[in-house]
Amino acid sequence: MAACTYAAVTGLGIVCALGTGTEQVRARLFAGEYARTRTPASVLSPEALDFPYFAVPADVWKGRRSLAAKDSLRLGLVAAREALAMAGIPEGKGEEVAVIAGTTSGTALHFLSGYKACRESGIPGPDCAEYLVSNPALAMRRDLGLAGIPITLSNACVSGADAAGLGLAMIKSGRCRKVLCGGLDALSLVPHTGFARLMIYDTAPCAPFDKNRAGLNLGEAAAFLVLEHPESAQSRGQRILGMLAGYGAGSDAHHFTSPHPEGLGLEIAVRQAMHEAGVRPDELAFVNVHGTGTRENDKVEGRTLHRLLPDTPLWCTKGLTGHTLGAAGPVEAIFSLWALEEGIVPPSAGFVEEDPEIGVSPVHAPLPIHAGAALSTSLGFGGCNSALVLRRGD
Repeated sequence: MAACTYAAVTGLGIVCALGTGTEQVRARLFAGEYARTRTPASVLSPEALDFPYFAVPADVWKGRRSLAAKDSLRLGLVAAREALAMAGIPEGKGEEVAVIAGTTSGTALHFLSGYKACRESGIPGPDCAEYLVSNPALAMRRDLGLAGIPITLSNACVSGADAAGLGLAMIKSGRCRKVLCGGLDALSLVPHTGFARLMIYDTAPCAPFDKNRAGLNLGEAAAFLVLEHPESAQSRGQRILGMLAGYGAGSDAHHFTSPHPEGLGLEIAVRQAMHEAGVRPDELAFVNVHGTGTRENDKVEGRTLHRLLPDTPLWCTKGLTGHTLGAAGPVEAIFSLWALEEGIVPPSAGFVEEDPEIGVSPVHAPLPIHAGAALSTSLGFGGCNSALVLRRGD
């Protein structure tokens, strides 16, 4: 099969606070039906700190949460099954499809009781069985009946974006013809408590890039894309929904929880992604920013992008979903593909007033667009930065 310069997107699947499935989530995204009602954290534990979050629809759980790693796996399977079905790839037939799953807390971080039992008695508790599903890519390959390479990535909040970037590399190198890649994270007590203790968690709905923003809201989600070699997609008569054309990654090497004040790692990631995609600044319709709503993230990200791409509109979407951790990159990649297809960028939920420290406002009214490419950025703890360039499909 000939070398290719991009990966065709032939399947999408998503579950987040806006709904379950691409049809429902897409309709609500463009109708402006923002999920402003958040779930009390007491559903995670009676001891949880009082910071509500953007939860997925309750019927996804079909009863109750396990409050363990299998919750993230469940969300991942919902999104993955939709993506495979859309791409015309059957389950249970041993199809050669690589599975790349990005997650932050969808692994061993979910089951503290197992750690506690082992540390106090030296005897592994029953929760240690969770290790069998704490490698979500391996568990998903098994449950979906696929035969490709399973890879789990856990690289803070850029995990899902990195999964897509690795999928692109595997397609372009000829290592794989089809890749199921994305991110999955059901909220657990660990990240919830951690972000609250860092004092960057807002009790009110988050307001990314707004002058009066006071922090983030966490959310939970799973989003997966099927990437495919263009010749493979065409030979199967499969519609190309979009293209993943470029990926970049850069490290700040500055601070564990704060971005570099000049956004050095983000600049590296953006330049790499645009170079790989062969896209010029004037060809970008918008940037779907990481935009968490925290003081430092938004300030650094906004300034950096305004310096690099002064004429490109910025779009914030975490006011719709909360910060979905390892799923954030794929969620926002899917939103970006839809905006390119619709030819319009919806308003940035939560934004009201420009922050003079940032010096740029995100899209705050429906914006018609004509360019056929978009950039999506992700930033994470440890100074991680990733960027994806997406193009409109058929």
